[in-house]
Amino acid sequence: MILPIVLFGNPVLRQPGKPVRRFDADLRKFAEDMQETMVANQGVGLAAQQVGKPLLFAVIDVKRTKTSSTMIIRGKPVPVEEQMPLFLVNPVVSLTKSKEIGNEGCLSFPGLRIDVPRSRRVSVRAQDLQGKPLVFEASGFLAVVIQHEVDHLYGRLFIDYLKPAERKEIKEDLARIRQGLPALTKDTKE
Repeated sequence: MILPIVLFGNPVLRQPGKPVRRFDADLRKFAEDMQETMVANQGVGLAAQQVGKPLLFAVIDVKRTKTSSTMIIRGKPVPVEEQMPLFLVNPVVSLTKSKEIGNEGCLSFPGLRIDVPRSRRVSVRAQDLQGKPLVFEASGFLAVVIQHEVDHLYGRLFIDYLKPAERKEIKEDLARIRQGLPALTKDTKE
């Protein structure tokens, strides 16, 4: 079932998620609905807050992108596409100090794209849908998506990385999104 996406302005986006304690059929159904919602909206990641549930849970699938990603499990590189979709339950992420600026969008901010500094590599400790430990490292686009979604899980949004002057530049876009309208693209701004 495709779930409605929560847009900027809804307080649930600022709510830190509660840990998932039950690894049951309800969680698997929710995971399936989130994946279907993400795909239907042409996303590569979706956090539970974005569908109105403040939980430490996200789904990621970068296999349809052409952007480079790497994943290491137990010290060995693995094909990223074989690990997708990736369901992260109760994730904890460690970041590297080395940062890179990349242009990001967000399903909760339709039409808005901004430059965000992200760590080049991440280490992730999470659980899978059965509650089993999931430990890996990621770099490239996958690392960016993981950071974006885990930020959501703790009530942080990609616009929080903007300096006050940059935030002022998108004030009109944020007002439009709060009203349920897409942001204006840079091409249409005068």
